[in-house]
Amino acid sequence: MRPMSSTSPAVLKSDKIWLDGKMVAWDDGHVHLMTHALHYGLGVFEGIRAYKTHDGRLAVFRLRDHMRRFLDSAHILMLKIPYTLDELCDACVEVIRQQKDRFANGCYLRPIAFMGDGAMGLGAVNPTRVAIAAWDWGAYLGDKGIKEGIRAKVSSYTRMHVNVNMVRGKITGQYVNSILAKREAVLAGYDEAILLDISGFVAEASGENIFQMNKEGVIKTPPLSSPILAGITRDTILQLLRADGRTVQEVTFTRDALYICEEVFFCGTAAEVTPVREVDNRQIGNGKVGPLTRWVQEHYFKVVRGQDDRYTHWLTWV
Repeated sequence: MRPMSSTSPAVLKSDKIWLDGKMVAWDDGHVHLMTHALHYGLGVFEGIRAYKTHDGRLAVFRLRDHMRRFLDSAHILMLKIPYTLDELCDACVEVIRQQKDRFANGCYLRPIAFMGDGAMGLGAVNPTRVAIAAWDWGAYLGDKGIKEGIRAKVSSYTRMHVNVNMVRGKITGQYVNSILAKREAVLAGYDEAILLDISGFVAEASGENIFQMNKEGVIKTPPLSSPILAGITRDTILQLLRADGRTVQEVTFTRDALYICEEVFFCGTAAEVTPVREVDNRQIGNGKVGPLTRWVQEHYFKVVRGQDDRYTHWLTWV
């Protein structure tokens, strides 16, 4: 077996974590071994980025949208969150504010809520624990991947059906499916996995949404009726493209449609906008980052760094 490798940077320790309403030292961010979610995977999480803006300030991108999805995910699982949307948003900002010198160039935020310890068994209902951590996390698929593109493999694992998982929730236990697909791809020498739905249509990557543009210049992305996460970066890119007068079709498509298109890119909070230069050993387009992907990258990073006044309402200043 080939050794595991990963393009994901290692997690760097920071100073403090918000845990159940209080700021604690990173090393004190513990939960008990008998935490229910550790055994059964009942929890929800978010991934959020704060960026250093063009004027040197820090801003969290689409914070309230992320935390609304966080609360929606918990509601789907009937996991009671003992904090309001405003309290959670304030806590995210406070985590960064108390470590502002450390995160002068931005950071990644990880809110997580999960069923804590108490009773055990599938029918148990224990108090919900809530935490928010932050750390330095660069490009999820690597700086080289963002600049030059990555190699992807269609996975032998299938994205779970909408009657098997709750596709609108960002649910901890469901990511085992993605982990298996990711590991399979990396062990085979690729950077990322693409999962199909049970009908064989392209769904999403292991942790990113997917866009493609065919030879006729038609831009497509799988619809929300597919078993995909309703990505906030996905929504951002759709809005940017449509504001520029470009038409994007939210439709299903097959894996071989990817093979013969001009451009493919992944998007997500962690991956940001990452070009795909190859799928299943088939070169995409000319094998280089295409003009559409470059345009999306350029405009996305302008927005998150506060350089487009039309979208400053998406920024929460720290």
